[in-house]
Amino acid sequence: MDAALLLLPMVGFVAYNDERMLRTADAICEELGENGLLRRYSDGNDGMQGREGVFLACSFWLAECLARQGRLDEAHRTFQRAFAVGNDLGLFAEEYDSAADEMLGNFPQGLTHLSLISAAVALNEIEGAESSSAGSCKPN
Repeated sequence: MDAALLLLPMVGFVAYNDERMLRTADAICEELGENGLLRRYSDGNDGMQGREGVFLACSFWLAECLARQGRLDEAHRTFQRAFAVGNDLGLFAEEYDSAADEMLGNFPQGLTHLSLISAAVALNEIEGAESSSAGSCKPN
């Protein structure tokens, strides 16, 4: 299992709301989830000495995927959990050690910031679409 599977809809391989993608997102959460964040792959071994931390870009990919699946409560929880590990300037590292409460790896990490922006845009778009359709009148 690899959290990069969350990118499949982003590249047009499968629709976000396809049953296979819904099950994939759930399986990724179950197998790779750690304290509300995601590891990149299940064994946590990237070939380097020591165990890697959660990969923050993956957590933001999950937030985007959940938002685009219409699972806004889960998407917000995931987004807020990942967002909370940034520093006081809003910068993020590549990885995070949730047990030690410290950033790991490359800092600042551009991929993490891009995935944060993409997830925030998705949440905004989905919420905007829901709020604009909620107040619209449908012809009889």
